[in-house]
Amino acid sequence: MNTEMMPREQTKQKMNLNIQNNSPDAVYGLGLIGAWVFYIGRATNFREGVAGFFKGFVWPAFVVYDLLKFLNSK
Repeated sequence: MNTEMMPREQTKQKMNLNIQNNSPDAVYGLGLIGAWVFYIGRATNFREGVAGFFKGFVWPAFVVYDLLKFLNSK
């Protein structure tokens, strides 16, 4: 009689870590809509409206630029 235990086969499991944090996306989305309202609402012609549409996508760059310019003036 063989009483030897068979070694268990080690299974390799890949652990997936899925963290859902959508609050920055929501803030950017609200900022995008606000930027569009700001820039397109102040446009006096079609060309400025189109430029305002594209400025809405990069509004964080304008905010950071103006903030750094303000901090540098002090």
